[in-house]
Amino acid sequence: METFTLTRKEISGLLRCLQGHSEKTPLQVLQQAWASRHQQDLEAGTSFAAFVSTALPSIFTKLIKTQPVHHLSLHDIVALGNQIEYTTFSITSVQNWVKRDFKEMLVKNKKGRKYCVNQIALLFMIEDFKTNLDFESIRGLFRAVFGDFRTDEDDLLEPVDIYAIYANMAEEIETDKTQHMEQVIRNKADRFVHSLVHLNEEQKEAVRNMIMIGVISIQTAFCQHLAKQYINATLFLQHLHKGKGLKKHKR
Repeated sequence: METFTLTRKEISGLLRCLQGHSEKTPLQVLQQAWASRHQQDLEAGTSFAAFVSTALPSIFTKLIKTQPVHHLSLHDIVALGNQIEYTTFSITSVQNWVKRDFKEMLVKNKKGRKYCVNQIALLFMIEDFKTNLDFESIRGLFRAVFGDFRTDEDDLLEPVDIYAIYANMAEEIETDKTQHMEQVIRNKADRFVHSLVHLNEEQKEAVRNMIMIGVISIQTAFCQHLAKQYINATLFLQHLHKGKGLKKHKR
């Protein structure tokens, strides 16, 4: 069965639907996401067979059938998070975030044991940011942008807005650069291993893959370093300008 995952851009669109800030329904967002991956099936008239072979996650079924949905339980949030590409959520980790690590930031707007869209966006952002930042840095970044979590008065933007903005930007950059970068690295690695005439094809492939992993690891380390530079600048300048006040973004 084919796995049906979503990009962060598509997830942000789904969150806006749940928030009531989109003209689309969750079904329409999911239909558009699925169709974008099956253009050939649609053109060939084989879309029914293609969809039957797609595993539709139960959380998607729930969002389609239950209208409206403004709050989700932790289990539903984890289920939805696990449909984001390149992401693996753990219910234990998320429970620790809401009960301990980010408790103060995830209390307001709860509905019983369920969480609103902005809180869901915060959890998705934590998952993304923890790749490069420790929890104290993430908390500092959240306070700098979202201010006092007991009120919305000092928010520069809503969490779901920030998530949507960087999700869209990342997808644009990935479309333009990532595939090209991978091909450049692969071509250079292929040229090198081609000169290793004493190795068989399987050995050459192993060496090629190791070289690619090494280059990508260096790029990842650079991105992590860059992210840390930005969080350090954010926290430092926040204290430097303390007292001047942050103006709420007018929309």
